[in-house]
Formats: sequence, structure tokens, C-alpha cells
Amino acid sequence: MEQASLFDIPTNEPLASRMRPRNLNEFVGQDHLLGENKLLRKMIETDHISSMIFWGPPGVGKTTLARIIASETKSKFITFSAVTSGIKEIKTVMEDAEKNKKLGVKTIVFVDEIHRFNKAQQDAFLPFVEKGSIILIGATTENPSFEINNALLSRCRVFVLKELSNDDILVLLKRALTDSRGFGNQKIEISEDDLKVIANFASGDARSALTTLDIIITNGTTNADGIVHITPENIEDCLTKKTLLYDKNGEEHYNIISALHKSMRNSDPDAAVYWLARMLEAGEDPLYIARRITRFAAEDIGLADTNALNVAINVYQACHFIGMPECNVHLAEAVIYMSLAPKSNACDVAYQLASSDAKKMLAEPVPLIIRNAPTKLMKELNYGKGYLYAHDTQDKLTTMECMPPSLVGKSYYHPSTQGNEVRFKQRLEQIKEWKKAHRNADQKNQ
Repeated sequence: MEQASLFDIPTNEPLASRMRPRNLNEFVGQDHLLGENKLLRKMIETDHISSMIFWGPPGVGKTTLARIIASETKSKFITFSAVTSGIKEIKTVMEDAEKNKKLGVKTIVFVDEIHRFNKAQQDAFLPFVEKGSIILIGATTENPSFEINNALLSRCRVFVLKELSNDDILVLLKRALTDSRGFGNQKIEISEDDLKVIANFASGDARSALTTLDIIITNGTTNADGIVHITPENIEDCLTKKTLLYDKNGEEHYNIISALHKSMRNSDPDAAVYWLARMLEAGEDPLYIARRITRFAAEDIGLADTNALNVAINVYQACHFIGMPECNVHLAEAVIYMSLAPKSNACDVAYQLASSDAKKMLAEPVPLIIRNAPTKLMKELNYGKGYLYAHDTQDKLTTMECMPPSLVGKSYYHPSTQGNEVRFKQRLEQIKEWKKAHRNADQKNQ
């Protein structure tokens, strides 16, 4: 728990902290929330702030925006740490907030990484949010739908903050070079192109961009005139490999496997290989990916290319045998094959339709004609009576009805006209025509 004056930043603070925007005019990005006449800006300017959750990737200004709101609305600002703050500390501050409310002073409680608070800690805020004793502002990089209690979430407005564009990052970098809080009192020579390299490297993270700039300038070459020269070589030396945004247990895990699946479905091998690489380079289990590809082979290709499932199973076995990094090429082969294969979801649709009926009719009895009759009693009860053995017929077909009476005439499998499924479609149509013709003939003969 911390109660500090806003923007009280010591000179030895990192550049990103020293350059933290102090008001809305200095804030960069999030125009969809803070642009002219946008909702959040109106709420701040009219001092009509309610409890809210800021959801977005790192370095987009969640904490800064909370501090600006406290400053602009003249509220007491308190921060909580999910790691060090227990229920006792929360209740103590809540009691103080209630006293402040009686004196006409609003209290904004900011909880960074609110998803790290357990259920009991989150519940401790709930009665005070309901009474209006505090305005709760939570910040999270995780989907609040999964990480925040429904009761608390329902009382907060969720604002989605987007990663900053390269142009946004450039604005911040240039400001750091000219502002006295940054390097405004020094002479720095760095090209626009070099700044763009830093902006691109930051991947929408302002904190990362400013930290990188700080390191590069610290390691630049200073001449006799006191001018710091930054060269492309300086930048290359200071830039390290990015940490890929990928949490195997978080939402991004599901976002990227979804991107892979949908790229293959859209017959886009380039995008599919890219998303595959994103997962593998971030340390994803290759067997997990291979399992998802196996599912895809049946769900999105099915009988349109009956070899797709063979490829998927073979690649799974290859990944199991040799592991990473060698199995990356096997997975690449699989996702490219799946991307280029003809597509049909007819098998998946057939199952979903049948499943819907099955759930509603779990007690539907199996027709007697297709029941086995291993005992005398079963035979006496007409189990299997009238059963027609298809192999005994010339066409290997019979007119026997296998559906329960209430579902006679139902159709679940509707083959596409893609790839091999054309043959299955033709065969199914032939079977249906044969059964229709012979059933009509049987009825005439009765």
C-alpha cells in the first residue's frame, strides 16, 4: 500500500518514470477513449468518475491514466500492491476513505495487476465500491472476464486500452530528447530512422521504448563538445531479443492458437506459419500444437481430404519422437498442408446436429430391428426381427430404417463439393435415391 504525492519523481528514477505524462494533454495514445468528446475524457473533465478497470497490454499508460484522473479530479490517490496488501490493510484504508467521504474528499484506490488479487481480497473492496466510499481503478493485462470476480466486475466500467502505434512511440521518444525531465539539457544526435527502429522494437510499449532509449544514450559516444552521438551500431548493440508476448497459461495463448486455426481455415499458409512460429519461439509445447492440428484436420477438412488426418497424426508422432527444435519443420509441413487442403466442416456440423437431438432424446429406444438378440427371451421380444443383412444383397444396400421413429427422415451429414467430398456427396445421393426407389416399390407390393 502506498500513499504518495502524484508525480513526485526523484531524479534518479528511470527515464520512463521521469517522463510519465502529468495531464491529459501530455498523454499519448488511446484516442478512442480520450479524444475529443470521447467517453472517458468527458468523465474526467466533468469529474464524473466511476469505478473502472483498465485492460490492456504493458506500457500503454494504465497506471499513468489512473494518476492523471486522481490529479484532474482532485482526489486522494492510494495504490495497492496485490503482492503485499492483505485484507486487513484493505479494510484499514477503506475506513479512512469513508471518513474522507464525510469530509467531501473522494478517494481513488488504484490496484495495479488487479488480476493477482485473490477472491477474498477482491471481495473486500466490494461493499465500499457499492457504497461509493471509494472509486476503484484496477489495471490488468489479463481478460477481466476471467480474472475478476463477477460481483466486482459488474460494478466497474471496463475500458480497453490498445497498444501504442509506432507514431505514438515516436512522439514520446522525441519528447524525452527535448524535455528537461529527460535529455533536454543534453545534446543528443540521433536520426529519425534510428528512433523509428527503437519505436518498432518496443512493440507498442512506451515503457520499453523509453527504457531502450535510456540505455542507448547511456552507451552512446560523447565527443569533446559534449554531444552524444548515436549510431545504428550503438542501437544494434543495445537491442536484445524481444520477449514474445505469449503466456502459455493466459489469454494470449488462446488468442494465438485461435489465429493459427483460423489462418489454416482461411487457406493462408503464410499467416499459419507465422502464428506457428510465434508459439514455438515463445516455448509452446509442440505436442499441444500437433493435437490442435489433428482436431483441425477433422473439424475443418474432414472427408474433403482424407489424408489430412493421416498427416496430422504422423506429425504428432514425429514431434513426440524428436521434439524441439527439430520438429518445427514437421509442424510447418502440417500447417501448410492443412492450409492448402480443400475445406469441409460437414463432419463437424453433422455431429453437432446429431448431438443436439441426442441430448433432447436420451431415452429414445433403439429400434427393435437393429437390436442384437443373443438370448431366447430377446428373440421372443422381437429383438432383431426383420433385420436385413446388407452384405447378403446385390447392391449391399437395404431399405431398413435405423433411426428411432421420431427422427425418421432427419438428415445430419450434408457433404460439401470440396475435394474428395464430391465423391462422398455423389455416393450419398445415390444411396438416398436407391432407398427411396426401393421403399416406394416395397409399399406398392404390400
